[in-house]
Amino acid sequence: MKRPFLIYPAIDLKGGRVVRLHQGRAEAETVYSDDPVAVARRWQDEGARYLHVVDLDGAFLGKPHHWDAVRAILKAVQIPVQFGGGLRTRSHIEDVLELGVARVVLGTKACESPEFVCALVADFKARIVVGIDAREGFVAVKGWVERTRLSAIDFAQQIEQLGARHIVFTDIATDGALTGPNYRAIETLCAAVKCFIIASGGVSSIEDVRRLQTLAESHSNLTGVIIGKALYDGRIDLKEVCG
Repeated sequence: MKRPFLIYPAIDLKGGRVVRLHQGRAEAETVYSDDPVAVARRWQDEGARYLHVVDLDGAFLGKPHHWDAVRAILKAVQIPVQFGGGLRTRSHIEDVLELGVARVVLGTKACESPEFVCALVADFKARIVVGIDAREGFVAVKGWVERTRLSAIDFAQQIEQLGARHIVFTDIATDGALTGPNYRAIETLCAAVKCFIIASGGVSSIEDVRRLQTLAESHSNLTGVIIGKALYDGRIDLKEVCG
């Protein structure tokens, strides 16, 4: 049975507020709310079937920061939550999973230690998601500040071999820019691996969503898209794309 194409509203946390960054730059910040729980409830009420929550402070600092906010969001909504940002130790991952998040997203640590990913996938199966953040085709880490020499495609194939079943793929150049997703990169990645791909970055209109849905018809492992700025700016009506 083909998996439904899911829309993941993004809730990016920084300084206790819901923000969006432009191309991952901490100084290029737009604040949308000082009430993450209200935002989570809003997206649930408008039809979201999954939320994507990111601890931006955690990503920059190297350890989770927004425990209270995540706990409050989990208590406030009934839909599953996917969470990432600063998860670089097993104890932090276990703690977040015990809070009740459905899946955790690993980025920097996954790139640094394939063995770490392998052990976690063995224990937690599909609850472990690997985030691949690409800048000009190469993996970026530590809150997107550092670019590695590892290609996104090579990394995706490596982590698939380790048993990872989900990848969140973000093209950094398009993130927060409202210029449209990097369709070619998404399609290339989907063709290179069999694990499930969640696209992220650049969605600016319902036409972008529809084009990704069409792409998913020919690449069945493309199972969803994360949308941030376009939702917060009112460019996309979540009720319409989730309906």
